[in-house]
Amino acid sequence: MGILGRVRDGLGIVLAVAVKELIQFRRYPSWIIAVFIWPLLFPMMSVFSARALAGPEAQALDAFAALSGTTNYTGYIIVGLVMWMWLNMTLWTLGSFMRSEQMRGTLEATWLCPVSRFGVLLGATCSQLLISMVNLTVSLIAFRYIWGFRAVGNLGLTVLLFILSAAAVYGLGIAFASLVMWVKEANAMVFLVRGVFTVFCGMTYPLAVLPGWMRIVSRGLPLTYSIDGIRAVALAGAGLADVTGHIAALAAFAAVTLVAGFAAFRWTERRVLRTGALGHH
Repeated sequence: MGILGRVRDGLGIVLAVAVKELIQFRRYPSWIIAVFIWPLLFPMMSVFSARALAGPEAQALDAFAALSGTTNYTGYIIVGLVMWMWLNMTLWTLGSFMRSEQMRGTLEATWLCPVSRFGVLLGATCSQLLISMVNLTVSLIAFRYIWGFRAVGNLGLTVLLFILSAAAVYGLGIAFASLVMWVKEANAMVFLVRGVFTVFCGMTYPLAVLPGWMRIVSRGLPLTYSIDGIRAVALAGAGLADVTGHIAALAAFAAVTLVAGFAAFRWTERRVLRTGALGHH
């Protein structure tokens, strides 16, 4: 079989799995409702808490601006929550995909077929990407018309930062899916990884409020640069020169996490086939 034939077969696997996942997603209406309702409800707790802490005359905004560089606390929170929701959906989808297939008893049969196992995971990634884009679109519409959020910076630069961030997150998601195959539990691992990012990346607060050692840890997480860079562009109108460091860091994170995720998946693939752990529950 030539290269074109292998590419065609690989794309066929990705498409088949993606369509299967979307059909399965459509089968549960509550999942569809959640995609549209969650972006409306989720920001309320953080935004209303910020309004309460700002005081009746917004007396606390000067202190917030001194730490964050902006008085637009609603937009500041919204940027962090958008990235949090993207991370959350990626971890849940990729982490639970392999485990769910294993629990259904279909994963072992699938891996014994003469097809690319990575193509199977990539198909699940594509379906998750489509669902996440719907979620993101609903979020942006809600943020604009409910919370009055309006980006003031370069849209193309914001999109570039988001794409690099998404690539880094997907690399983490692939490695995470491999890890779940070993620990046999997606829920606890999602809570742990998501919690680390929530605390150390400044999702809803400036990193300046963190102790020094926590700020050092935050520099080793890609979403720190994603959130800070997008906030700088979207809220303060920063230009390319202002976020060059963020772009370079995110590009490096994306390259490292994607390669590491692929390597972890390949290692797990060989390991579970050799030990027979693929069918263990």
